[in-house]
Amino acid sequence: MLIRKLFKFENAHIVRNCSSDRCRYSIHGHSYKVEVLLEADALDHGQMVYDFGLMKGTIRDIIDAFDHAICFWDKDESDYIAWAKRYSARWISMPVSPSAEQFSRMFFVIIDAILQNTRMANGEQGVTLHSVIAHETETGYAQCFRADAYNPRMGTIQLTDVMFSDQCRAEWKDPSMYQKLLRNEPFVNSALPLQVTPTP
Repeated sequence: MLIRKLFKFENAHIVRNCSSDRCRYSIHGHSYKVEVLLEADALDHGQMVYDFGLMKGTIRDIIDAFDHAICFWDKDESDYIAWAKRYSARWISMPVSPSAEQFSRMFFVIIDAILQNTRMANGEQGVTLHSVIAHETETGYAQCFRADAYNPRMGTIQLTDVMFSDQCRAEWKDPSMYQKLLRNEPFVNSALPLQVTPTP
């Protein structure tokens, strides 16, 4: 069974080497929508694949870090990167260009790591990330599946290569969350539903 949670954020970037002059030479923004699709072949104690409320924790914090931020490819011109860091308190350095395709891949890699490090505590079984869809506009999106996320022909994305500004990290519920993720420390669900033993 699949479940889907939709997130929204506003973001600015330049996408180098693309076909459109407007995109590759000018800073511009988009109203992004990101769909996170989880799957499992069993349900938890609440008869859910994964409580939607739990997705408002670490997963929401990661995606919200991109809101009102500027994203740049860490291989871009050093003057541009320095300018972006100087004039925006909210920035994310990415090991790939900030296209819709690479946004979907990067979110997949990060959310996949979050789920793998989440200590399931309400009977969740075999919950995995099915795909991530990054809508750049109302008419265009990119959808990343597992094979895409870890395909070196599309660029390698390591958690250690994604860098968040101090301001982005400070606004997380746990400012040290990403460092814990890098150390493979388990995450605990913060708001668990009350367990009720069903009557026979």
